[in-house]
Amino acid sequence: MTSVIIVTEGDEARMLASDLELEGVDVHAVDPRALADTPLAGHDALLLPPSRSLLTPDLVAACDRAGVRLVPIGPADSRLASRFGLPAPLAYDTPAWRIVAALTGTPSAPDDPEPRRASRVIAVWGPDGAPGRTTLAIQLAVELARTGRRTALVDADSVGPSVSLQLGLGDESPGLAAACRRAELGSLDAAELSRLAAPVETSGGTIDVLSGLNRPSRWPELAAGRLRATLSVCRDWVDETVVDVAAAFDEDDDPLDPAAPARHAATAAALLDADEVVAVLSADPLGVSRFLRGHAELRHLIGTTPVTVVANRVRPGPLGIDARGQVRRTLDRFAGIDDVAFVPYDLRAADAAALHARAIADVAPRSQLVAAVRRVASSLGAREPVTAGSSTGSSPAARRPR
Repeated sequence: MTSVIIVTEGDEARMLASDLELEGVDVHAVDPRALADTPLAGHDALLLPPSRSLLTPDLVAACDRAGVRLVPIGPADSRLASRFGLPAPLAYDTPAWRIVAALTGTPSAPDDPEPRRASRVIAVWGPDGAPGRTTLAIQLAVELARTGRRTALVDADSVGPSVSLQLGLGDESPGLAAACRRAELGSLDAAELSRLAAPVETSGGTIDVLSGLNRPSRWPELAAGRLRATLSVCRDWVDETVVDVAAAFDEDDDPLDPAAPARHAATAAALLDADEVVAVLSADPLGVSRFLRGHAELRHLIGTTPVTVVANRVRPGPLGIDARGQVRRTLDRFAGIDDVAFVPYDLRAADAAALHARAIADVAPRSQLVAAVRRVASSLGAREPVTAGSSTGSSPAARRPR
């Protein structure tokens, strides 16, 4: 594993350190004042701004003795770097994979393409109380698209659909309801989904959005069979399908009419068909309590489908100074959950996204919230690749015994 030391002088350097970690680099971040006391042996490179206070003859000599490569980064004095025989400084927004390729000597454009990973459906669920399902689903779709995977965002919330509102799209487009009708008739294919979807340009690339219902009273249009058929076609349409669902998924069928549509059938169908579920909770006492009640029912419904638990809006206050520790200990004690991802509370970034009707990554790319969701997206990417002749994936519901 490549190991680097990076001088974290400013937010941009810290963001680059986070991006390098996502690329599998062992990153040791140091404060500029502690650089002189940092041992260099055992590391492959030192990334630092080429300023006169940091880039000194003594440091260059120490790197030479330890066999550590010096890589200038940031908007600094390029003449100082050239004086020591170093290349021009890299910009902080240089893609992390390019830096890794430069450090390891691997070509930036490999001759052999990477094995194609199976397409998948990721459902984003959370309990009642607005824990941030839609916000997280949007940001997750942006980060998945940033990896080069073609990504679709589907609003299957039959109670309070809001993806179109948050992205500034009109609610008159046919979207998911039209796709479900065509799926029932057997006339839905990838080309039709492209026609029904609204392409949205983001900082991570284009995502295709299937808008939700413009009135919650139209929930019968998202019947379970229709939605399942639609998600099946989505697997042939895009690489990643992120589905925003409602909180409730109980099947309140009419016992006198088994064929009657269930109020929350869309949520249950999406969760059953998902390859992975992202379960969101609000990091406050009420949010944690609601999540614990809903999580047991979620596990009963989906069986062994992988679940990534995300604590959203983490901040000191409602849960004391050690908010993360409180959430982690509570979930471990009452639900046996020992792996939790944390997304910090960034009100300024969320307000800017709401004002401009854009994804948070588009208006506040350096937000710690964006970095946290990027790490969640990276953790979801650990799936076995498939060969070009393999199936693009099948629904977990089709594999689950009934």
